[in-house]
Amino acid sequence: MTELIFFTNQVIISGLVLGCIYALGAIGITLIFGILRFAHFAHSELMTGGAFIAFLLASAFAAWGIVTPIPTGFVVLPIAMVLAAILALGIDKGFYAPLRKRGAKPVTLLIASIGVTLMIQGLIRLFFGAGSYSFFEHEPKEVFRFDMTGIGSTRPLVITEPQVLMILVTFVSVLALHFFLTRSRLGKAMRAMADNADLAQVSGINTALVVRVTWVIAGALACMAGTMLALDVTLKPDLAFNIILPIFAAAIVGGLGQAYGAIAGGLLIGFAETLAVFNWTMLLRPLNAILPDWMQLPATLALVPTEYKLTVAFLILVVTLLVRPTGIFKGASS
Repeated sequence: MTELIFFTNQVIISGLVLGCIYALGAIGITLIFGILRFAHFAHSELMTGGAFIAFLLASAFAAWGIVTPIPTGFVVLPIAMVLAAILALGIDKGFYAPLRKRGAKPVTLLIASIGVTLMIQGLIRLFFGAGSYSFFEHEPKEVFRFDMTGIGSTRPLVITEPQVLMILVTFVSVLALHFFLTRSRLGKAMRAMADNADLAQVSGINTALVVRVTWVIAGALACMAGTMLALDVTLKPDLAFNIILPIFAAAIVGGLGQAYGAIAGGLLIGFAETLAVFNWTMLLRPLNAILPDWMQLPATLALVPTEYKLTVAFLILVVTLLVRPTGIFKGASS
């Protein structure tokens, strides 16, 4: 039972938290691709920028002596999401909209997004330096340890307060997005434009409004994902830049243009990564009692070393592109 609790701590909880972050990031990417038909590589910097906005707000709360019952990062998250949505709208108006008016091809927009990535990351380094920051510099991070001795385990079940809140916030956000896309008039217009932009325009749908709402949702969810990632680890200028591949892999595996596919893809990539780096010897150790000496399990039995965890997402991405380019939910061909 101890081995099972260790597996729960290292794989199930970690995979669920990582999958939630990937899913929220992938939703923004897949919505932008579905509406505007280009891969937005600067989405990682929207996540990082949103996290820094939340950090500044949390630091202001701490300076003003405001004490909150939950981590301040979650308290200021709605304000940070609004500011990040405004930032996303500004980036579109300043860089992508002029290119669209000139009839730029998707590959041109993609290259422009790489330039925006470097620009935003440079600005973050200019104002915040290259160091790391923590949301918990002025408040403790509460860790819940559940005693499992009653079921025969010597290890406790461990989960932090931010991780619990991450899972709950992601669930509520996904549920709200579902109702918005399926019940609201604007959500239905977004789905129609994602299916056929030209037909949506001749049908009287305000495509300019749809584009703006897409950036608002993408920017807000990017801020949420980046802030939750910073709450789980540490905040730094390249916070989300290193996970842009898994996020894109999640969007492609789920089906580009499919919001529900992005959620499924994010959870799949998250669990795949944690399963790949898990030391399976810890779970299979009881087998050593019945195995001969020459078949004893090694001390470390992980499919992939931790430092190469990102190769898991790359492998899943390549397999998806070869076997099912439209993804699980049959999105646009990638």
